[in-house]
Amino acid sequence: MKNDFSQGRVWRNIVSQAIPLTLAQLVQLLYNIVDRIYIGHMGEAHNMALTGVGLTFPVITLIAAFTALFGMGGTPLFSIARGAKEDEEAEHILGNVFSLLVGASVVLFLFCYIFRKPILYLFGASDVSYVYADEYLKIYLFGTTFTMLTTGLNGFINAQGFPRIGMMTTMLGAVMNLVLDPIFIFGFDMGVSGAALATVISQVASAIWVLRFLTGKKALLTLKRKHMKVDLQLTKQITGLGMSGFIMQGTNCLVQVVCNATLQNYGGDLYVGIMTVLNSVREVLSLPVMGITHGAQPVLGYNYGAKENSRVKEGIRFTAMIGIGYTLIAWFIVMWVPEIFFKIFTTDNAIIENGPAALNIYFFGFFFMSFQFAGQTVFQALGHAKRAVFFSLLRKAVIVAPLTIILPMLGFGVNGVFLAEPISNAIGGLACFVTMWFTVYKKL
Repeated sequence: MKNDFSQGRVWRNIVSQAIPLTLAQLVQLLYNIVDRIYIGHMGEAHNMALTGVGLTFPVITLIAAFTALFGMGGTPLFSIARGAKEDEEAEHILGNVFSLLVGASVVLFLFCYIFRKPILYLFGASDVSYVYADEYLKIYLFGTTFTMLTTGLNGFINAQGFPRIGMMTTMLGAVMNLVLDPIFIFGFDMGVSGAALATVISQVASAIWVLRFLTGKKALLTLKRKHMKVDLQLTKQITGLGMSGFIMQGTNCLVQVVCNATLQNYGGDLYVGIMTVLNSVREVLSLPVMGITHGAQPVLGYNYGAKENSRVKEGIRFTAMIGIGYTLIAWFIVMWVPEIFFKIFTTDNAIIENGPAALNIYFFGFFFMSFQFAGQTVFQALGHAKRAVFFSLLRKAVIVAPLTIILPMLGFGVNGVFLAEPISNAIGGLACFVTMWFTVYKKL
């Protein structure tokens, strides 16, 4: 019965999914966060190392975007089919997502590896920071297929009601990365290359874990070869729902590129390094909201497929309230002790001295972000693909990217880049949530 989300208290179902998912996502973050922390403490001779690794974020985000296109697109369809007791269709969805992830990963690897030099300079690299960026990226890219399979298929484990298994997927790889990083970076004196190699090895281990479970006897619905042939009609449905996550990650990639290029123009490598830390802090502080919304997604989708509309409404209310409450607390902590976050990631005194002011601007009104997550989750979970895509585009592509370019030109300088984020959170987040409330929630 624990795998039947139409039974029991809705909030308990969501929390039971969200807690291990949040832990799993936290551990997943450690892949990159731990790399940044170790790299940021390599010593004064390598002050540009953290900035260089930060320049690879748009490439990593681009890979995540294609993972979301298929993984996040297939998971809601999988949950709805499972709720409707259509097990064969659910397995067909799983098999197609696997094939799409593998195909996309090969194309992405070849493109990014061959053109990595012009890509990194386009993303704001200088002659000094490029050396570190290239050293990291040319090894990291070899883990593309394993990264996409791990992240893209792990949602299908959670959607079957096995969040602890899903948590172990990322925990396995992150613990390996945590152990291997200092060995390769400092023990073997490999520096940035060692950080990338440790990450790739860890990603391979996580991918093996996911595939073993989804092809084993413990899974309710499994990955079968007969379902791996790509179905074009089903692919349209998958990419239709996944387009929201793709655009969210894709526009994140766009914003990162625009931010790095603008910061390089107005502030140089120092502010590109500061943005690297800000991105890291935002990823960590956003985790609980992402965990609760991702935990709610299979519960909402299952109950929607089972025609339990009152339970869907209850889940929406709970998800929104928890998200708003948490982000208010997180905002207070950031405003209270901003310098601590920089000391965690680097020993560079210039970044530690100039970073806190940027952090306070960047995180102003942080709680507005929770409205975007809540509205977006409902649209995705219930199959409203076009609305999810629209609001993904609105916040990043229509609001924050143009403001990142315009505000510095109006005299705000580097502060204009950091100010664009809170403005987009407020306008985009509220627009998404209010639309969801009146067009979906009120009609359930």
